[in-house]
Amino acid sequence: MGRGGLFDPPPRGKRGRENGLLWLFEPLEADAGYGRRRMFGCEAAYLDGLLCLVLSDREPPWDGLLVCTDRTRHGALQAEFPALRMHPELGKWLYLPQDDPLFETQAAALVRLALARDARIGVAPQPRRLKR
Repeated sequence: MGRGGLFDPPPRGKRGRENGLLWLFEPLEADAGYGRRRMFGCEAAYLDGLLCLVLSDREPPWDGLLVCTDRTRHGALQAEFPALRMHPELGKWLYLPQDDPLFETQAAALVRLALARDARIGVAPQPRRLKR
């Protein structure tokens, strides 16, 4: 029977490739307030209901760590993390590109800040729109 029986499960569809940056979220996994969701082909980390970090492993400018923050906090974070820059397409958040030589150390430090509930990191997520 080449096509499968009437009651066989449907064939699996193609899955997108695994995000190669997920290792950055490993320290968050033991935290009771941590949640992870897919967002626009990226992986988003939530802590206590706040959207804090987004991992994007695609083509630039969607290749690195996005720090979800308010524009008023950009300066303080950029002073501490010089590789952070405003995202070219999503200017309200800061971006640490994966090709930056300081990426691994600064990304890990930003994850630790988020885990420590640093007030500069995290935004309330927008409510989902109802589909018509």
